[in-house]
Amino acid sequence: METVTLIGEMQSRAEELRRRGTTIGVVPTMGYLHDGHLSLVAQARKETDVVVTTLFVNPTQFGPGEDFERYPRDTERDKRLASQAGTDILFMPAADEMYPAGFKTYVFTEGLSTVLEGAFRPSHFRGVTTVVMKLFHIVKPHVAVFGQKDAQQAAIISRMVKDMNLDIRLIIAPIVRESDGLAMSSRNVYLSPEERKNAVALFRSLRFAEDAVRKGERAVETIRRGMEEILWNARVSAVDYIAFVRPETFEEVEKIDPPNILVALAVRFGKTRLIDNIVIPVS
Repeated sequence: METVTLIGEMQSRAEELRRRGTTIGVVPTMGYLHDGHLSLVAQARKETDVVVTTLFVNPTQFGPGEDFERYPRDTERDKRLASQAGTDILFMPAADEMYPAGFKTYVFTEGLSTVLEGAFRPSHFRGVTTVVMKLFHIVKPHVAVFGQKDAQQAAIISRMVKDMNLDIRLIIAPIVRESDGLAMSSRNVYLSPEERKNAVALFRSLRFAEDAVRKGERAVETIRRGMEEILWNARVSAVDYIAFVRPETFEEVEKIDPPNILVALAVRFGKTRLIDNIVIPVS
């Protein structure tokens, strides 16, 4: 595996690969890799000739008081795991390489970026779309792989790719979960042993919603109340939201109807904030 830290070097490598007719896949990450990330690398490996995994803790997607400084980092471990998963090039730029002095240009997707996660983290998605657009221009991929766990992010990037006529095929890969159902996340390491045990309630509440819909329940508030009961019984410190939305637009619905519904939630255990979601087919 080759490690690249400079933008110009990465662009030159990408241009060289494209001239040869080599297809490039990119997997953007903030590091502290887990099996969820590695499944994205494996997917890119199947789809393309060369896989670029990016490792960059992006400061512009963290708001004031968030966990940028303490976000888990382990570069040597990440290098080993990325290589074992099939990464050909690890792109690891420094913050001042990505955002040099005087940087003033940002990318923002209206509408989608202001609801749910965007309402709780107002500058978050501006940082996400900006860094992803930059990575696309630097790595020059044919295919980009993202995870379904960050469903709103995936929808926003899909919209950005469409609106900006980017010649990139997006793959949104399924959520990878621990054996008890908790969605894999780098932030899971923040949880205390008791919180970790209780955190399985996120998936349990989503499965409750799925079961209710399959049994014919169509009232959003009825399902939400059942989910809230599961979460509060698990001693969450806050429920930021439980939302029932259209998967492509994130428009909230009052009644569940075909063809499908995405149920997304964000909760807190102490200072740790976790998100999860499920797409439920509706007949």
